[in-house]
Amino acid sequence: MRRLIVLAAAVASASSLLGAADAALIERGKAEEKRCVGCHSLTIIGSQRLSKTGWERELDKMVRWGSDIKDREALMAYLVATYGDGKPMPKPTLSADASASK
Repeated sequence: MRRLIVLAAAVASASSLLGAADAALIERGKAEEKRCVGCHSLTIIGSQRLSKTGWERELDKMVRWGSDIKDREALMAYLVATYGDGKPMPKPTLSADASASK
């Protein structure tokens, strides 16, 4: 029983460390995303919901078009965590007269 408790504590500790590492990776990716506005607005990114494979293709395409991605691993983690295919689409932004903006 004692071994089981020690094992459970070790797994919980490792999980929290991995969660912190993932959060740091995603924060680095969020910073990397800001470099995208040199070519387009972030609205185009936020309006997509792609799988990891889909985001890989998009990043490959951006590199072919001349993008210089400094931290691809972090950017990929951020895109999948924030705009992955399992995430809900954002609600449209409404103008002052409550019409949807484009």
